Amino acid sequence: MKNIKTIIAIVCIIIGGLIGFSIAYTPTEKALPKPETTGGERGMLGIDKNINEETIDEYLNRTDSVYRDMRMLEDPGNYAAIGGDSFLSGFVKGFEVIPYPYLTAVKGLPEEVGESYTGRTLFKETEEGKYEANYQESLEILEYYFPKDKNIFLMCGGGGYAGMTKSLLVSLGWDENKIYNVGGYWYYEGKNKVEVKDDDKYNFWKVTYHDIDFDSLTEV
Repeated sequence: MKNIKTIIAIVCIIIGGLIGFSIAYTPTEKALPKPETTGGERGMLGIDKNINEETIDEYLNRTDSVYRDMRMLEDPGNYAAIGGDSFLSGFVKGFEVIPYPYLTAVKGLPEEVGESYTGRTLFKETEEGKYEANYQESLEILEYYFPKDKNIFLMCGGGGYAGMTKSLLVSLGWDENKIYNVGGYWYYEGKNKVEVKDDDKYNFWKVTYHDIDFDSLTEV
């Protein structure tokens, strides 16, 4: 009986030690550099210098972050005119799609692209460059999809919608040091690419897509 008790005690000590070791040496998530806009034309879009299409794979699957792709499934703009795709042809694994054009009116697109979506939006821009809610639920929706207590990684086709989204969020009170414009999927060559386009069809069922039902919202 004494031997059995001794064995049990030893086993408990070993298990406790292993648990303690596991807790003590649990790897922490890689420290994030502060957002820093790159130079040149990409800098004009607000694309980050350190975390972008080339490095985003190093920062995926973080528990302290959310990942948002700002494209529409099918954008009315002619993005093929600038070498892109008006359809969401693919995305980086882990990114969820919520279209920027549903958040506020799209401005400043290249002339070749023409006009994008012109329907209802959560916010409108005032003459002073501020944003006002079009619906009582607008801010609640924004805070749900872009939680202020998380790092926010933004991507789109070429980087424009992502930069516009960051400007909108910062204007409405988000911390600019927690938001990263990681650029455009069109230039991503990493290992986490999810192809949506299959020959001449688009398998949108692969996309984690967040639509906004404007009919269910209460106009201000």
